[in-house]
Parts: sequence; C-alpha cells; structure tokens
Amino acid sequence: MERRDLAMLTRPRWIAFHLLVVIGIVAMVNLGLWQLRRLDQRQDFNDTVTARLAADPVPLDDVLPADATIADPIGVDEIEWRTASISGRYLPDAAIRIVNRSQNGRAGDNIVVPLDLGDGRTLLVNRGFVPLGVDDPPLPATDVTVTGVLHPSQQRTGIAARDPDRGALTEAQRVDLERLADQMPGRLLPVYLDLTVSDPPETGGLPEPVISPDLSEGNHLSYAIQWFIFSIAVAAGWVLAVRVSIRRTQQQATDPPSSPTAEPLEASG
Repeated sequence: MERRDLAMLTRPRWIAFHLLVVIGIVAMVNLGLWQLRRLDQRQDFNDTVTARLAADPVPLDDVLPADATIADPIGVDEIEWRTASISGRYLPDAAIRIVNRSQNGRAGDNIVVPLDLGDGRTLLVNRGFVPLGVDDPPLPATDVTVTGVLHPSQQRTGIAARDPDRGALTEAQRVDLERLADQMPGRLLPVYLDLTVSDPPETGGLPEPVISPDLSEGNHLSYAIQWFIFSIAVAAGWVLAVRVSIRRTQQQATDPPSSPTAEPLEASG
C-alpha cells in the first residue's frame, strides 16, 4: 500500500467508516456468541427437565426439605420438574383460577385448588386447563392422592399483567405463592404441583393436564450462524470498499490531466 493510499484511508471520513465497520462486526460476533450461550442454556434445561420427568414419582416429603418455607424456599430449585405424590383433602372454597392461559390453541384458565395435607400444611394443586366458559369440574369428596410435577412460585416478569397487591383473589395472573399465602388455610408450601394423576381420578375429561414444556432447541443455532455470516459480509464489504477506493485513487494519479477543448471559431460572414 502506497503512502497516498494510506493517507486516503486515514482521512476523517474513512476513520469514521472503519470505526463503524469494527463496531458492527464486534456487535454481530457478540450477538452470535450470545445465541450460542442461549443454546447451551436451552440444552442444559432440556436435559434437566427430561431427566427429572423420566424419574419415578417419589413422596413429596422425600424431596422437599422439612424446613423449606415460602420466605426461605431452600432446595426448591433442585426439585423443580420432579414428579412427586402426596395425599390430602381438597379445599374447594379456596380455589382460584389462573387466567389468560392457552393450551392446544384454545384460551382458558388453570384451576388451582389448595390441598390440606392434614398436618397444618397446604399444597396448591394445579388441576389443569379448562376452556373459557367452563365451570370448575367437580372435586373428589374424599381424601385424594395426587401425583404431579413440582414447580416453585411463579414470578411476574417484564410487562406481564400484575395482580392486585391486597385482598383475597379468586382470579390471578400466576401462581405467586407469596401473594396467595395469606388467603390460604394452613402453612402454604413453597412449591405447587401440576396434576398428572389423581386417585380417585378426575372425571369427565376436565380439567386437562397441563401440557409438557417445549423441549426443542429453538432457533438459537440458526440465529448464531446468521450473525456470524452478517459479520463476515460486513468485513468483506469493507475490503471491497477499500480496494475500489484505492484503485480509483491510483487511476486518478496515473491518468494525465485532460487539456481543455478549444472552442470552434465562428465563421465570419
């Protein structure tokens, strides 16, 4: 590269162009790496959920620490997605609906009912999904053994709808155990259970069990590849722009200056 070419590429306009290209490439590469990290997280999540759902059901008291409370839910994250069973009696008067749910293309609610465990503790049981306009299906009138998937309290994220801060709720946006604890009888456990099997069984086909989570890897890998391709395209565009500009500058330096063309004389009359 000759000195005049270097001088051209260090002009303020070119320096701004170089910086823009570098910033764009760095941003795109980091977005690609972020998508790869998201892919790793998704794969870890899928592996954890698959392994825990495949394990045999265990008694709830075998996996939930005895001193776990809503204020101090120790060990709850380690048992999320585990399948557990426990016996008790439903308390239908304290049931609530988790609204704005959808399942298999239909809008509806989840029916959540507290289960009195008979020792002063209460477990919230998500019986499942019912379409809009469907009343709460009847509950067994006797003691029941429930088996299902354990989850910690749901938390509000982003711009999701907010539940009122005070007062008893008959409808809620999420299973927020801390928010619901004051209106539930007994000491509410720091997990809730998505029902999969009931003994005696649910009747009439409703509520429908909550569907399993999506365990696909999503589009993270394809998005990462796209960001890397974009960064390569920007780098290639920068090289092309530099080469074209250098060639044009060299051509202008080697071409002789054009002489002015004489105006033709008008013929005298």
